[in-house]
Amino acid sequence: MPLSGSGTASDGWSSRTAFVLAAIGSAVGLGNLVRFPAEAGESGGGAFVLFYIGCVLLIGLPVLLSETLIGRHGQASAPESFRRVAEQSGSSPRWEWVAGLAVLSCFLILGFYCVIGGWVLHYIWLFLEDLFATGISGTAFQGVPASEVEGLFPAMIGNGMLTVSLNLVFLLITFAFVMRGISGGIEKAAVWLMPAFFVLLIGITIYGAFGGAFSRTLDYLFVFEPEKLTGPVMLAALGQAFFSLSLGVAGMITYGAYVGRNVNLGGTSLVIASADTCVAIIAGLCIFPIVFAAGLAPNGGLGLMFQTLPHAFQEMPAGSLIGLAFFIMVGFAALTSSVALMEVPTAWVIEKFALARPLGAGIVLVGGVVLGTLSALSTGALAGFHPLGFIGLFEGQGVLDTLDTLTSRLTMPVAALLTVIFIGWIADRRLVDSENGLTGVLHMTFMLLVRWLCPLALLAILVVGLFPGLLGG
Repeated sequence: MPLSGSGTASDGWSSRTAFVLAAIGSAVGLGNLVRFPAEAGESGGGAFVLFYIGCVLLIGLPVLLSETLIGRHGQASAPESFRRVAEQSGSSPRWEWVAGLAVLSCFLILGFYCVIGGWVLHYIWLFLEDLFATGISGTAFQGVPASEVEGLFPAMIGNGMLTVSLNLVFLLITFAFVMRGISGGIEKAAVWLMPAFFVLLIGITIYGAFGGAFSRTLDYLFVFEPEKLTGPVMLAALGQAFFSLSLGVAGMITYGAYVGRNVNLGGTSLVIASADTCVAIIAGLCIFPIVFAAGLAPNGGLGLMFQTLPHAFQEMPAGSLIGLAFFIMVGFAALTSSVALMEVPTAWVIEKFALARPLGAGIVLVGGVVLGTLSALSTGALAGFHPLGFIGLFEGQGVLDTLDTLTSRLTMPVAALLTVIFIGWIADRRLVDSENGLTGVLHMTFMLLVRWLCPLALLAILVVGLFPGLLGG
């Protein structure tokens, strides 16, 4: 499918299935596997989960569809697609800056996401070594004190040479897929890696159901206690629904540009959002039986993945094998997301400067190496470097945390907020009607949501993100 005006030809998805898998791969990442289970457990269990599902349907799904229809109609990079829709709606072409902000967010996230992907590679290697040492039936890290197993993580992130190298390796793997184009690279990553991811996720979940504390996990995640559905819990669920779908980073605008006219975007967006939500819920059923069976606390954040779980695998039969499978699964999810993160700025660079895809992707790669190196060193040699520390929101934060905070609390919510305002109030109604694949009540509901509920919800995410003290945090 040519992206006219780009100076190059870009092929499209070979099928609706390929697009769906790629879009799911873009959305499913570390946030699904770590952030959702921790948020659900700490924020009210079943009350949080139920409200989260509602937020996905009423806020996440309309934003997802809005982004995708802009891309499919524009048939170009995210800023150019935005500009074309704006001009055809009789509005200012300056709306392209909304997508430009989203592309910038995507690039900044790439600058630290591949660092974490590199950490996953390191743990794959650690468990592979351990598997050869202990055998398939052995527990993980036999004879090693738990404190030393948990200490593997701070030792790794404090080793600048190691983390910089791991980031480079992960970036190069990502680049290898992006430089080959849509059907030749990105689609292949999705078609092969996402089914493998789902097989591993289900397999480990079944293992945990029979060998772990599954009933306790069900209580932890799904017992519905209405009194726990407080304001902070609802906002946490709203934020999780937004970030889980990777909205506000132009990913779906870019991927939407490669979608054929025969694909119903409304139904396809529902499939993508549903799959992403299912992965998040199953991730909790996968992780916490293992954690609870080992008698460990379900700590949130990266500590859950890189410290608590490796310790838990010490207590499990075949812990080395299960640990290796788990981190391979996480690696697949991280890679499909990083491919999308690199593709978004690559599509813009190719189109803006009329470059061949390998060169355009190479330019983004170089930028990713620079940002990634600074992010990798921010947990070690550059731990004292706080680039935006003079601003209260970023006080005490290194490069990695600064990039995370800047994108998640400012640029992503702003881009998503302006996108739904554009679709709800600015874009030509006939154009939106022709692209969204909805009719009747569904179409009326979609327009109501993007005009009123979505802007209010995204504004709440933005305000609370910028002023966390409003919730007492």
